[in-house]
Amino acid sequence: MNRSAAFASLIALAAASAVQAEDADSAAFRDAFLSGEADWAAVEARAQEEGTVNLYYWGGSDLLNVWMDRVVAPALSEKGVALNPVRITGTKDAVDLVLAEKNAGKGVGEGSVDMIWLNGENFATLKRQDALLGSFAPLLPNAANLEWNPDDERSLLNLRDFGVETGGAEVPWSGEQYVCAYNADRVAAEDVPATFADLRAYLEANPGKFTYVKPPHYLGNTFVQQAIYAHNPDGTGAEPFQQSVDQIEAGELARLIAPGLDYLRELEPLLLDAAGGTPRYPEDNAALDGLFLNGEVDFNCKFGLYAVATGLSTGTYPEAAQQFVFPEGTMIKNKNYLAIPANAPNPAAALVLADWMTSVEAQASKLQMTGMPSGIDSWMLDAAGAQAIADASPGLVGVTQDALDANAAPDTNATLVDVIEATWLEYIERDSTDPIEAIVARAYKNLSK
Repeated sequence: MNRSAAFASLIALAAASAVQAEDADSAAFRDAFLSGEADWAAVEARAQEEGTVNLYYWGGSDLLNVWMDRVVAPALSEKGVALNPVRITGTKDAVDLVLAEKNAGKGVGEGSVDMIWLNGENFATLKRQDALLGSFAPLLPNAANLEWNPDDERSLLNLRDFGVETGGAEVPWSGEQYVCAYNADRVAAEDVPATFADLRAYLEANPGKFTYVKPPHYLGNTFVQQAIYAHNPDGTGAEPFQQSVDQIEAGELARLIAPGLDYLRELEPLLLDAAGGTPRYPEDNAALDGLFLNGEVDFNCKFGLYAVATGLSTGTYPEAAQQFVFPEGTMIKNKNYLAIPANAPNPAAALVLADWMTSVEAQASKLQMTGMPSGIDSWMLDAAGAQAIADASPGLVGVTQDALDANAAPDTNATLVDVIEATWLEYIERDSTDPIEAIVARAYKNLSK
């Protein structure tokens, strides 16, 4: 080996040693924090050394993007951390990046993603692949703003995400509920449906005046799940759908979902444009809003606790829009979260961001500027904090919070969502003549591949 080659080898060895030392240091910090050995002052000091936090989130909301730039970034800057907002079109893109880097051998401190805004299947995927930092959420100073006591039923959405135990590996950031709105200029109060039977009766008299977002979009999946809950042949609503795919056999799931899917198939001829031969399912939230604003449909069902108030203020909802309870007893309610990957390059900065995001200050400003409901729990706040959240709310229009709470239902277990989605696509969209039992059995088989 000549002198130049030997020198190059020494440089490479030194670089490798430096990386290993950095990895060991990152791992030591992670372990110290999760074990409670590192206090919050040490976290903040390390975050300033790291200097940046890479937050990956869906960037399709202008209001949210403005809030990130004008509120979050300055708040973090005061803590010595620069926010790098990475706006993506789909959360799965960030999850895939984390897993690709993990599979390429990038361990603690070597990845690209510090934090992801997610819930449901995406969280379940990262948890299943052991790609999460660990149980950080209950250790944050602002964890005091959340209910963690498993004996209190109100803790459910902090402890379970689409039926999957969070284990503290994600922290709640925002809450939501699937809420419907109607145009009071077009629908008489006595004709507003409360049940799926009422909805079919309305559409028999007013064909084409309703549709829902097309699965596999999560808004469409949620509508399908609510129909399945409401038509559960055992009358137990959401209860059996809290089980994982490993806990419920394909034949039993098929039995439980068949009545709801049969209802949706029977509803198809009454949906928007179905008279022309093919029902029209909007692709996303914005497309559904446009149909509602233009009077093509009389109802708008989606996640959007404050969607009517926000839509009225921005002109994206008809002036006579009102919220209403539908379907009674099965209005899915959930939270969305912030998770830190196991190979986050700046784990301390990510912890500082997670803590600030769960502060009253952050939640109130987010609610006021974006209309996104608070993810922290009002009963855990002092009087001033609870009032700050209440004052920031755009408000409900035509319905009370008590009524929404009384009709809330939990999400379907994340591991069942793909099966139900695949069954809808084959049974409803492709109009398969195969029995639902056979379709569900194939979906189970595909999951095991």
